[in-house]
Amino acid sequence: MNSLENPGFDPKEIDKLRSSLEASGKPYYLVPEAENSDEYVNFYFIGMYEGKEVIYDAALYTLRLHHASEVYELAEHEAAKKFPDFNGIRYEEDENGNLIPLTSEEEEIGWFITEMIMEIEEEESVKVQEFVDIDTHHDYGIGVDVALNVDHIDDSVIQKFILEFNDDTLQLDETMYSFQSEEEDV
Repeated sequence: MNSLENPGFDPKEIDKLRSSLEASGKPYYLVPEAENSDEYVNFYFIGMYEGKEVIYDAALYTLRLHHASEVYELAEHEAAKKFPDFNGIRYEEDENGNLIPLTSEEEEIGWFITEMIMEIEEEESVKVQEFVDIDTHHDYGIGVDVALNVDHIDDSVIQKFILEFNDDTLQLDETMYSFQSEEEDV
């Protein structure tokens, strides 16, 4: 893959990011996204790939969030088996920005999914472990998907990951984990 196909391999693009990083004093650039939270962040950093500098486009999330996502996906799959017309529940807003009520079928499916999530968590049938997936066919640099067993993602977690990833010293925990949804106070 050459830099013409993918701007994340372009030395000029890498230099632009490097200047931005030097100005910020951080080894990463946080991609401004609505999804960024204390459990998920998307950021760019510079590293090496096959002896050349490249921009890595990283999605780093907690193992708890990864588990919740896997559980939800399985619950949706079960809903699709039970409700043949199911193709996801979409919440829509009216012209005033208020949520439009779900149809009775959507509500029934929503309750079914909730029950499935509780059952899957109780049985601990979904287990996850830390991982790093590298996508060399990414549209900007190299994509990196990372799930770490941390309570939240902050500057120190991101910096530690980049340092260990670039030094090839990252040690992943191979333990399989299962999580329970936290009860929310009503």
